[in-house]
Amino acid sequence: MIDRRTVNDVLNEALATGGDFSELYLEDTETNTMTMIDGKVDSANYQRKVGAGVRVLKGTRSAYAYSAETSEQALIACAKAAASALKGTKEFEAKTVAIDRIGASWAKVPFSEIRNDRRIELLRRGTNAAKAESSEITQVVANYMDCDHRTWVWNSEGVHAEDRRPRTRTAVQAVAMANGEAQTGTCSPGYGMGFEAYEEKINVEDVGREAAKTAVTMLHAPECPAGKVPVVIDGGFGGVILHEACVHGLEATSVGRGNSVFCGKLNQQIASPIVNAVDDGTLPGEWGSMHFDDEGNPAQRNLLIENGILKSYLVDILGSRLMNHPVTGSGRRQDYTFAPTSRMTNTFFAPGRDDPEEMIRTMGEGLFAAKMGGGSVNPLTGEFNFAVSEAYWVRDGRILCPVRGATLIGKGADVLMKIDRIGKDMWMAPGMCGSQSGSIPTNVGQPRIRVSEIVVGGKGGAL
Repeated sequence: MIDRRTVNDVLNEALATGGDFSELYLEDTETNTMTMIDGKVDSANYQRKVGAGVRVLKGTRSAYAYSAETSEQALIACAKAAASALKGTKEFEAKTVAIDRIGASWAKVPFSEIRNDRRIELLRRGTNAAKAESSEITQVVANYMDCDHRTWVWNSEGVHAEDRRPRTRTAVQAVAMANGEAQTGTCSPGYGMGFEAYEEKINVEDVGREAAKTAVTMLHAPECPAGKVPVVIDGGFGGVILHEACVHGLEATSVGRGNSVFCGKLNQQIASPIVNAVDDGTLPGEWGSMHFDDEGNPAQRNLLIENGILKSYLVDILGSRLMNHPVTGSGRRQDYTFAPTSRMTNTFFAPGRDDPEEMIRTMGEGLFAAKMGGGSVNPLTGEFNFAVSEAYWVRDGRILCPVRGATLIGKGADVLMKIDRIGKDMWMAPGMCGSQSGSIPTNVGQPRIRVSEIVVGGKGGAL
């Protein structure tokens, strides 16, 4: 911990060349990772990362410097390095800390109390469950991660914020093979909790079985036909379309520089009237949650879209200056080597009123995307391309068969307007999101939804 006299000296040094805002960020993070391949531990690693960064702003200009050293001398050197990007004379003094914000850890069982044999046992149970699902499973790779992420932020406006964010995640990847062909299935739940997550939330046997089931199902699936058809997208990771094709375009990193299809659209209709979308960093124990963001601002529940109307962007301190928009508690960074930018937390379509089975019964012919895979999006245009890792072809309102190789192609703005059903039950899935401030944990989520028409890519013919 850094004493407050040193904090004040660092913040003032950063203002020495004319800056109007300065910030000191300190991080201390411990991480355990483990990989098991076919029941044998392949790697086990422990890492501790400690470091600090100093940022200075002047209007909409920003400079950042960081150091793995956290001595007073090193922090002053960081402040001088950041300040050197500006040329001027000192105009502001850092205020004495007057606002203390302390966030308690959500962990009931700290990771520091857990021996590695308990981590190994989790992976072994997940592996055995995956192998037992089918004789066609030829390889299982299981991964475990836990992280105790501690942050401190001080700024020249008198704010001091501390947060502690425990997170853990287990992933099982199963490979199924037959007749020289192979397909892969993955399941990877994660929560912002301590080791108690494996008693309260995550059943590793279910994780293994789910991964294996997807792999075997896709192994025996024909190639997906191509065409423009209705698509039902299931909940959880289905929310990746909202995340990638829409909300990246609502972040100040895009909007503040005019690089988003949603620029200038506040209080305008951008989605179907049944659509409500939220980014909420306040949900206890969720993968993307926090008490305070990496600028020391309280996490918020941000209503982004209400009844199809755009209500808010996601905005950090610098973005607020660029856009004249209130800060939304969205300043995030991977670690001390990055300056913060506007980022998502737990982002999801809010529940609707529709029956999830009726969506399929009344869709005619089309695709049911049960699990989404990776993809890419251009935030300037909203154009996207997403793989579907588990999909089923629907005919006459009934699931005909599984299909593989399906992709969804389109524009985020078009898809939002074509959502005609939203189910009652919403669930989320964890992921890692990359952007200007590095890779950060974010949840995506939604209930089951239906889009009246999307271009589906595939190599198959008529089924």
